Amino acid sequence: MPHLLVMQLRFVRSELQRCLAGVSDADARRRLGPMNCISWIVGHLAAQEHFLWVMMAQGRNIAPGLYAQVGFGQPPSTPPLDAMWAAWREITAAADVYLETLTPERLQAHLEWGGQAHGENVGTSLLRNIYHYWFHTGEAHAIRQQLGHRDLPEFVGSFGDATYRPEAG
Repeated sequence: MPHLLVMQLRFVRSELQRCLAGVSDADARRRLGPMNCISWIVGHLAAQEHFLWVMMAQGRNIAPGLYAQVGFGQPPSTPPLDAMWAAWREITAAADVYLETLTPERLQAHLEWGGQAHGENVGTSLLRNIYHYWFHTGEAHAIRQQLGHRDLPEFVGSFGDATYRPEAG
């Protein structure tokens, strides 16, 4: 069974999908004020997972150019929603290959990038990834409210398999 933090990441991924169900490409590409658009958010979250769990953890680059389009500090963009969901699905599937291997011991290790140990251990990076999803899911929900969307999801959905269980030590 995957580590509890991996289950929590999968849960927040499902919450992002639930939050964005039914959003059109036109609405997903609209920028309101200084905020990024919804399609950018999907690609941006995929880019973080790509860097952490595919590039650093597995040494693979399956989405060249994604960071330049939606990465932190890059110029604003309004990519097509279907392209960002396709990248997100491919990247999260590839990330899960690594995430399935995590144990309490491996969560304390540091991945390497450019011959240097990453500043956060794997567990802290996983927490940062989870919190990043929550941040942008809330932002996407606010964008949808500003766009006038009705019948939006309320609160947090069903936990399914992501319920608390003691960690095996």
